[in-house]
Amino acid sequence: MPDPARPRYRLRVDVHPSERTVQGDLAVTFTPDVTTDRLVFRLWPNGPRLSGAGAQLDTGPVTVDGAAAAAERETPTMLVVGRGTTFTAGRAVEAHLAWQLRLPGSVDDRVSLSGDAVRLGSFFPILSWEPGVGWDTEPPTTVDAESSSTPTADFDVTVTVPAGLSVLASGAQDGPTHWTATAMRDFAMSVGRFTTASTTAHVPHPVAVTVGLDSGVHEPGDGDGVQAYLEKAVRVLEDFSRRFGTYPWPVYTVALTPGLRGGIEYPGHTMQGPGTAGRTTSHEIAHQWFYALVGNDQARDPWLDEALATYAEGRFEDTVESARIVQIPSEAKGHTGEAMTFWESRPLSYYAGVYLQGAQALAALGELARVDCALRLYAAAAAYRIARPADLFAALGRVFPAAPEVLAGYGLHP
Repeated sequence: MPDPARPRYRLRVDVHPSERTVQGDLAVTFTPDVTTDRLVFRLWPNGPRLSGAGAQLDTGPVTVDGAAAAAERETPTMLVVGRGTTFTAGRAVEAHLAWQLRLPGSVDDRVSLSGDAVRLGSFFPILSWEPGVGWDTEPPTTVDAESSSTPTADFDVTVTVPAGLSVLASGAQDGPTHWTATAMRDFAMSVGRFTTASTTAHVPHPVAVTVGLDSGVHEPGDGDGVQAYLEKAVRVLEDFSRRFGTYPWPVYTVALTPGLRGGIEYPGHTMQGPGTAGRTTSHEIAHQWFYALVGNDQARDPWLDEALATYAEGRFEDTVESARIVQIPSEAKGHTGEAMTFWESRPLSYYAGVYLQGAQALAALGELARVDCALRLYAAAAAYRIARPADLFAALGRVFPAAPEVLAGYGLHP
């Protein structure tokens, strides 16, 4: 179950595509479970990939429990608040700050402006707390990968956009400008001139599924793109719910926007580009279990979400056997479990080394239905937490006692 003391965000987001800005403020109630001497907010748009394209996230003065608090930009992506203050375990604090995001142009990434279509993922200051451990402060990567580690939280979000534009986002829309995302580890949204289609998936509880196609996307095919994505999303959600455990939230949305080659996952919301109805859709939906439900430090353990999502994708697409025979580059072979610092100097081998080799490792354990069973055990045991390799090994070991020996050959260890 989600931690009842999880962070709770109140977030205002005002999107101004014509001015290339997004303005907002946030208040977050945070209860550390380990005493700490600071608060750490990550500012991911200031990482090298997005800042190099023109993005910039700035923050204003910060208050903590209503009083002004010292805040320093320790690195471009890390705002440290109240350094030297004792934030006692079990005692809630509320931090408040205003922020402004300068949008880049059309970028193949999670923050982008193409015409008046806007992708907003990892776009506001967010706490990087790992329960039981403390702050995760790894640097951002230049590789096309996430570096985020955030606890499950609740989000109360008010969004304004210019007339004629609409929003697809994480969580449930319960008013013209209001979204509520409960027990999700992040909030993301896409803005555009969407043609939408909606239906219900049964997992077995009903899930409202909506797909939106921005007017700037030229989807190949016969013009039935929205419906094709919608039907695929429903099939995958229902399939993975049977394999890995019930999809836990009441809503799932997909936004198809320009300038994106593949997909980018967020809890309850996926960003995809044109021509991605195939394996991209199944891969990103797999991340609803392996990243959104069961979190991980994506800088320290990128394989914990990407390898598992690739395996799940292969199960739905029936491509596990073809993935088994892919040749892994020598510089990546046996290194699946490495951190992003390893892949920083090997970006061309990252996909094969982590995604494909990780899926190969899982498939090598034995009968695939039993691998599914082990991953279902893992998802149930680690739901709403930030997992570590030992958590996955514990679940795999219940089904495959030889898992440590098998996985060691791929560079995976508890």
